[in-house]
Amino acid sequence: MKNLFIMLSLYFIILIWSAINPKEIFTWFLEIIPAILGLIILAVTFKKFRFTEFTYSLILLHCIILFIGGHYTYAEVPFFEYIKDVFQQSRNNYDKVGHFAQGFVPALITRELFIRKNVINNQSFFNFIIVCICLAISAAYEWIEWGVSLVTGAGGDSFLGTQGDIWDTQSDMLFVTIGAIVGLLMFSKIQDKQIAATLNILV
Repeated sequence: MKNLFIMLSLYFIILIWSAINPKEIFTWFLEIIPAILGLIILAVTFKKFRFTEFTYSLILLHCIILFIGGHYTYAEVPFFEYIKDVFQQSRNNYDKVGHFAQGFVPALITRELFIRKNVINNQSFFNFIIVCICLAISAAYEWIEWGVSLVTGAGGDSFLGTQGDIWDTQSDMLFVTIGAIVGLLMFSKIQDKQIAATLNILV
């Protein structure tokens, strides 16, 4: 519980920082909403289902990425402006970090849910279905971005964040796919150990 309290404290500290003089208040609001909704869902379901600390730490990391992107806008995060200049890139690529996380973190959240709730018995399709779910979440988010841009016009441009790249949506989906696959390949064993330890505590 102590570690969860520390994570929750970090969440609110960085959220408050993010809310202080953001680049564009409307964009900030749109970007941080998923993190707020996520916290509400986790709080409401905490007594019925408690994730491993490993998974909670990944969720916190994803929230921090959202808070930073909301504060500066994804197209103007300073460190990635520096990277852009040093490597002579055509755009600020912080949004690709966000989309990588959009695959990486949901993949491990879904994986833990599937294992602990025994959702899929056929292991042959296990990782494939998780990656497909991550892509479905990403596609839904792209629809939201598109819808906001249509409704708000220029006000939604920073939220859409294409930076003039006509293939931005496709590359976003690619980074989600890569993130989900990397998460499953690199961290499944670590998550398994945490799940086993958590189940022993709960029993």
